[in-house]
Amino acid sequence: MKYTRILLKLSGEALEGAQGYGIDPQRLATYAAEVKSVVDEHVQVAIVIGGGNIFRGLQGTVQGVNRVTGDYMGMLATVINSMAIQDALEKLGLRSKLLGGIAIDPIVEEMSSDRAIQYLEQGFITIISGGTGNPYFTTDTASALRAVEIKADVILKGTRVDGVYTADPEKDPTAVRYETLSFNEAIEKGLKIMDLTAFTLCKENNLPIVVFNMNVTGNLKRVVQGEKVGTLVQ
Repeated sequence: MKYTRILLKLSGEALEGAQGYGIDPQRLATYAAEVKSVVDEHVQVAIVIGGGNIFRGLQGTVQGVNRVTGDYMGMLATVINSMAIQDALEKLGLRSKLLGGIAIDPIVEEMSSDRAIQYLEQGFITIISGGTGNPYFTTDTASALRAVEIKADVILKGTRVDGVYTADPEKDPTAVRYETLSFNEAIEKGLKIMDLTAFTLCKENNLPIVVFNMNVTGNLKRVVQGEKVGTLVQ
């Protein structure tokens, strides 16, 4: 395996599946099976998942919710999604621990790098919810922060497209996929891989990012094995 400790970043919207809202049990089961395929190869896995399928802080401000309150509501949405993915993983016999930027006794343990690393080394899938625990930060930034904290080899950003393109491939049929990019190239080209705070954190800590299509069976394992799947940013 090319990577032995990964942080898998998933969007909350990814859990909607075909139903277009909430949490799709079939999509959960599919993602859990993908994770099992790499855990069975003794890869240490941490997961950060967004909450956009339930609530977005910025969306809340448009509806009149205070930004700080809205961001905390979004963090709680990530806890719900994290509990759902934990349940799906445990149905496959996988051991997991749920940590968070916000501790919720008895559901979510307080996140610390030492605790997360210890669980990873003991063979637990470590799901980290609650964003950074602070308003004004996205789950992209949280995933970059947590990846640095646990000394991950890479952030694997699972999306519904197979990498980073010159334009939105769902809107522009002439868009071309990048196989590799440097951080500087991605910033200069204005490619929206992650928000700038997250991106800067990865750049400063020499933490590579692979953007790939999580909805293709076997892709996660191919990426971890080092196959040229998606787009590598380093």
